[in-house]
Amino acid sequence: MTRVLRIDAFFDFICPWCLIGKRQLNRALTKLRASHPEIELELVWHGVQLLPHLPAQGVPFVEFYQKRLGSAEAVLARQAQVRQAAAAVGLSIDFSSINTMPNTADAHRLLECATELGSVAQRDALLEQMFAAYFHRGKDLGDSATLLAIAESCGYPRAALADCLLGARCPFDDGGMGARGVPYFIFNRRQVVSGAQPAEVLLQAMHQALAQDVTGNQSA
Repeated sequence: MTRVLRIDAFFDFICPWCLIGKRQLNRALTKLRASHPEIELELVWHGVQLLPHLPAQGVPFVEFYQKRLGSAEAVLARQAQVRQAAAAVGLSIDFSSINTMPNTADAHRLLECATELGSVAQRDALLEQMFAAYFHRGKDLGDSATLLAIAESCGYPRAALADCLLGARCPFDDGGMGARGVPYFIFNRRQVVSGAQPAEVLLQAMHQALAQDVTGNQSA
C-alpha cells in the first residue's frame, strides 16, 4: 500500500522566516526521499496575510520596522539575526534593496489561482520566484504589474491571472491562520511544527505522522 505524506505549509511572502523555513523543509524532504522513496508527497501551500491592514501601496519598509521594533539599532540587530539564520541554509537576504512593506493580499491570490491553473512544478517555481523577487531584488509584491510579470516568467499567461488581482480593498481569506504565526507546518493533519525549525525537527515530525498513520490503520 502506498503511503502518503501530506504537508500543509502556512506562510507569508514578507516573512523572512517563512523563506528560511521553506529551505529547512526542502532539506527535510530530501532526506525523507532518500530513506523512503516509496512515500508519495503532497505539499500544499496556504497563504497567510500577516498585515491585512496595510494600504494598497504598502508602507516604507525602514519606517515600518523602526516603528515596530522601536529603534534603528533594534532593526539592525533583528536583520543580523535573520541573515545569520538564512546563511545557515544557503540563503542571502538583501534587506537594503527592500523599499516597501507590501500588502500581500494579491500575491496570495495570485499563487492560489496559479496553483489551480498550472503544474506542481510551475507552482513551486512561482513561489520561489516571488520570494526571490522580494528578498533578493526588492520588488514590490503589492504591485499588480510586478506580480503578473513574475507569473509570466514562470510560464503562466497574464490574462488567466489578471482577474484574481483584487487589490487591498479585499483582504485575503486565510481562515484565521495569521493568529498562529508563520511558518506553520501540519503533517498528515496530525503533527504540527511552528516556526523555522531545523530540518531534523521537521523530519522527525514527518516520521511521527507516518508512524501514527500506520498505527491507526492497524487498529482500524
